[in-house]
Amino acid sequence: MRGSNGRTLYRIPQSGKIAGVCAGIAEYFAIETWLVRVLAVSIFLLGGSGVVFIIYVALWVILDIKPQKHYDRDDIELKKKPWQSGEPAKQALSDVSRQFRSLEIRLQNLERHVTSDNFDLKRQINSL
Repeated sequence: MRGSNGRTLYRIPQSGKIAGVCAGIAEYFAIETWLVRVLAVSIFLLGGSGVVFIIYVALWVILDIKPQKHYDRDDIELKKKPWQSGEPAKQALSDVSRQFRSLEIRLQNLERHVTSDNFDLKRQINSL
């Protein structure tokens, strides 16, 4: 089942608990598998048991199994999720710390300006 975004919806039995339908849906939408499972079980328990069961079985029958990729040594896919494709954790922490330091300096400058006599004078002149 090919979507408008160019990706194909498969079921992934290797990653799944029963037939890999939730794992396939999770990969298609680039979210965690456990979220899809929790959503399906929640709908099932909150009165949609027949609908969830029929849709799950229908997708189990309709969807193809995701073909296995054969990687070369130079073409190994290590990071699969969008948030994993970034920088190492230490670098990310360093970047966030630098951004917070910059924001802290800007906030200090803003507080210094707002509490200054010059700001109070300008505000009184503008209110005239």
